[in-house]
Amino acid sequence: MDRTDCLAADGADPLARSRASFALPEGVLYLDGNSLGALQPAVASRLHQLIEHEWGNGLIRSWNDAGWAELPVRVARRLAPIIGADPDELAVTDSTSTNLFKALAAARALRADRDVLLTDDANFPTDLYVARGLAELVGDLQVRVVPSAELLEHLDDRVAVLSLTHVDYRTGRIHDPVTMTTAAHAVGAVTVWDLSHSAGALDVDLHAWGADLAVGCTYKYLNGGPGSPAYLYVARRWHEEATNPIAGWFGHARPFDFDPDYVPAAGAARFLNGTAPVLSMAALETALEVWEGVARAEVAAKCASLTATFIAAVDATCGDRVEVVTPRDPARRGAQVSLRHPHAYALTRALMARGVIGDHRPPDLLRFGFSPLYVRHVEVWDAALHLAELLTTGAWDRPEFHARRTVP
Repeated sequence: MDRTDCLAADGADPLARSRASFALPEGVLYLDGNSLGALQPAVASRLHQLIEHEWGNGLIRSWNDAGWAELPVRVARRLAPIIGADPDELAVTDSTSTNLFKALAAARALRADRDVLLTDDANFPTDLYVARGLAELVGDLQVRVVPSAELLEHLDDRVAVLSLTHVDYRTGRIHDPVTMTTAAHAVGAVTVWDLSHSAGALDVDLHAWGADLAVGCTYKYLNGGPGSPAYLYVARRWHEEATNPIAGWFGHARPFDFDPDYVPAAGAARFLNGTAPVLSMAALETALEVWEGVARAEVAAKCASLTATFIAAVDATCGDRVEVVTPRDPARRGAQVSLRHPHAYALTRALMARGVIGDHRPPDLLRFGFSPLYVRHVEVWDAALHLAELLTTGAWDRPEFHARRTVP
């Protein structure tokens, strides 16, 4: 493949129409959609309208007149097809970490006679923190962290919950969700999946997986904006049994009755808590409009093609000066490619100075995420050329690129 082949692939891209919905800075190759998705002008317009008119003029009347109270339900309706769920199986609320705590606690309560929460040492650190925090709180739960390759060996009749992140945030390697869920169910365990690095990039189908519970963020491949609301999935078969450990008034069956006795809402809505963050929820609702009519299979195919193009370009231009640590088999990787280099941080900063935006994960990984709705094959190829030039010239080795910042 060469640059001409990339241009041809972009010309035949069924998702090319979606790129026009995004505002990407001129001259920037944005390959960090796995950290923060790009802005859509429609989102900026929606926020302006909400602030100026609904909040500015409507004031509290807008909870009814502008439909603010129904925002979580409307967003769940848009999000559900993207992850293979039904709208009433989703609660759009809070952060991923808060939702994970609720999901793990609910899953553990479904298997209260067991004392192990099983996860792997490649899980996202926050997921481990939350699991251990829950274990400290309940007192009779052990968090068992094992190498990814040994997970199946550790599934036994003591395991209450298997908690995994679908896509490894460091390497892009994916767990086989059907295999892992089936194995967990075989020993009577309940699964909790973190979809933060897969929803909007892969063909996520929670129904087909047989998933029990899942959580995920919306500011990465779903482009909801910085810190946009997360979501929690509860399979229909658990709706009557799953309990929310943080019972809040919006999770009540009749929140505006102000009943002092808690009566959980139907379905996953019982996992709502406090008042919805209207500004960010409205931004997310608008951001999800671009997904109308987009097939998950098309998304997954585009990501597989983009990552394959980048790996081929790195192989062709960078030689053995960097190591591709992401699986080369597209069935085993997400929508990112990670490269190993001893000076990955400085290289990441040097690329940013050229307008090639990826990110760094310590100690030695350059990480590139390929959002299928707006990244083109030719940009992927050009990014590899920039990296090759930096490696050849040594232009990355400057003090300003080595200086550490709070956010890499």
